[in-house]
Amino acid sequence: MVTVGVDLAAEAVRTAVAWIDWPAGRARLARMVAGADDALIVEAAMAADKVGIDCPFGWPDRFVDFVTAHRTGHVQVPPGLAGRAWRRDLALRVTDQVVHQQTGLTPLSVSADRIAHATMRCAALLAELARRGRPVDRRGTGAVVEVYPAACLKQWGLPYRGYKRTANLAELGRLVDRLQEAAPWLDLGEHEPLCRTSDHATDAVVSALAARAAALGLVTVPTEEQAGAGGTEGWIALPTTPLARLVTDGPAVTGSK
Repeated sequence: MVTVGVDLAAEAVRTAVAWIDWPAGRARLARMVAGADDALIVEAAMAADKVGIDCPFGWPDRFVDFVTAHRTGHVQVPPGLAGRAWRRDLALRVTDQVVHQQTGLTPLSVSADRIAHATMRCAALLAELARRGRPVDRRGTGAVVEVYPAACLKQWGLPYRGYKRTANLAELGRLVDRLQEAAPWLDLGEHEPLCRTSDHATDAVVSALAARAAALGLVTVPTEEQAGAGGTEGWIALPTTPLARLVTDGPAVTGSK
């Protein structure tokens, strides 16, 4: 199995892609590209068994309805709601609220934060993969799955805050140390120095690990009630087992190539 992790930003310069090979009982970071353009991401996704993308796959359904209503001048506030309570479902997707309930972390709002720029790019990438015959299900059952590195790290008992940006390189190095201690079977090889100097590279590695968890069925999935929203808004797959299970379980479900 080969899994790919994409730390997706609005522009290529802040986007990283990691390829992890999974020979029996081990994992090897086979390739890493910092500064990845759309063509490279599509190429990687076409060849991988599963791809984890750190970016929202869609906007909240209620936000889409709100913008549509606003365009025609027919916005209505639901009875009994006002202020923040009303805006919550416009700003946060169902999966964002589930992640907060389960981890205490709140993903950035694709409706109200600059991450929307990355999601525009992501939407075009997902559409291109679908055009090329790769199955895209925003709930994560196809070739790609939405992941959230900070929540993955927290679920795995690893440092999940304070390692971003150049000013925090010491914390990033400690995170890489802890990751290697928790996953001695993971060989970062020649790419280890880049992981220690680029949080984008490290997040891409974590995204590739999360893709492996998704391929093995070791992540959260939408309930029947959440499935509709997951299919349009996207669904963040949270790991449900320790890191070690990634090399002790055989492949379960992967996106067909």
